[in-house]
Amino acid sequence: MSDIEIHQDDAVNIKINCERSIAKELSQFFTFTVPNYQYTPAYRNKIWDGQIRLFNVHTHLLYAGLKEYVKSFACERQYTYEDNTSSVSKNITKKQVESYIEDTIKPAIGGKPITPYEHQITAIQYAIEHDRCLLLSPTGSGKSLIIYSLIRHYEKVLPKEKKILVIVPTTGLVAQMYNDFRDYSSNSKWDVNKNCHVIYAGKDKVTKKQIVIATWQSIYKMPQKYFDNFGAVFGDEAHGFKSKSLTAIMTKLTHCPYRIGTTGTLDGSITHKLVLEGLFGRIFNVTSTKDLMDKELLSELEIECITLQYTPEEIQEVKRVTYQEEIKWLVENEKRNRFISKLCCTIDENILLLFNLVETHGKPLYELINNECGKNRKVFFIHGGTDTEQREEIRQIIDKEKNAILIASYGTCSTGINIRNIHNIVFASPSKSVIRVLQSIGRGLRKSEAKDKVKLYDISDNLCFKKYKNHTMKHLEERILIYSNENFYWKSVNIQL
Repeated sequence: MSDIEIHQDDAVNIKINCERSIAKELSQFFTFTVPNYQYTPAYRNKIWDGQIRLFNVHTHLLYAGLKEYVKSFACERQYTYEDNTSSVSKNITKKQVESYIEDTIKPAIGGKPITPYEHQITAIQYAIEHDRCLLLSPTGSGKSLIIYSLIRHYEKVLPKEKKILVIVPTTGLVAQMYNDFRDYSSNSKWDVNKNCHVIYAGKDKVTKKQIVIATWQSIYKMPQKYFDNFGAVFGDEAHGFKSKSLTAIMTKLTHCPYRIGTTGTLDGSITHKLVLEGLFGRIFNVTSTKDLMDKELLSELEIECITLQYTPEEIQEVKRVTYQEEIKWLVENEKRNRFISKLCCTIDENILLLFNLVETHGKPLYELINNECGKNRKVFFIHGGTDTEQREEIRQIIDKEKNAILIASYGTCSTGINIRNIHNIVFASPSKSVIRVLQSIGRGLRKSEAKDKVKLYDISDNLCFKKYKNHTMKHLEERILIYSNENFYWKSVNIQL
């Protein structure tokens, strides 16, 4: 008898049979401290110790996607193990995938046939071979075509009574995914309206159609029985799946063996990585932003880090204040907002300006920019309160414009939204999140017939005093580190307000 026996409990979990002492070791092996745990209300109220435990020492259950880590654990400690899970090895050749796409799927854009890139073929091949995986591929690499091709595959593999669930983070992405599928199928007999149902606020959650595209917010409260209907799940922008509501959905899919996650970025923490791999499967690096730029599949990127300088009197106003107080002072600073407005009105071609706070920053910026150059340019405003149809309409208008300005909240436009015709991006609000920064840059990296370059204006604020360094200057340092790690070209410019 082996020291460790691995059994399949359901599509979500594996069960580890072992002695109690080994179970304790496994629990320690799969226990991690959550980044910034000390700032959470649960920790401050002493109801959580700041750690996440992926292995349950009482039930001996572990996310199925972490099976290979159990084997590594056993080998490192010289424990014997026995894998009793049912795993079928599939050898799919690149040529088979190419033939399947060309003969069956026949993808198109605007009715014109398209040929997937090599990295897309590789991703599709890997997913079909493994059935559970997390595809790590940057913004602009064509993840929606990868998802569409795999959906068409699992549509044939699954029993007729089983459905396919596509989970996306925003209503805008539901509409975009649906329209992408309609575009890709424009040269075939596959009818997106006949096969796909969309779910977001106010939409019917029950359908006879086989493919369901939904925001996680719309379905996470649905009962277990609802999820029993699904045999395959796709998690687009999967980096968000560490939240309780999203993991609740994934853990309810107990009869769903096919799990494909796609994302362009991870936050760098081991906890985030293992939760995602547990829910979906092992990470597969499809390609990188730098590789796509080198192959001229993405626009060339130039970053100008604009650091605004303030007077000694102004610095004294916010010396050693909290982060929230500093942000409030910055977004309400009239000189700063007028600078951003003039910058946008002097930049030629389409602009995406990203902000964080709607009422105190987004709306004032929209009014300033619209008053200053709205007579000569089209100025659009998108935030969480903008309905889905209007967002999609604005997105399509921007793609046809040459000199428009889109003022949008990070929440609505930093993730997933595909606007090919963006020539300039302005970061009006500071951020140090790797995911938010890279996803936001990705909005402008897609190539179009109208552009092959994009410029990012990264606005920061120097409120340093002697040895004291203000919060948002520290955030700039974090962003510069991200740019350097991604091999992006950047330069620094100081401007006295």
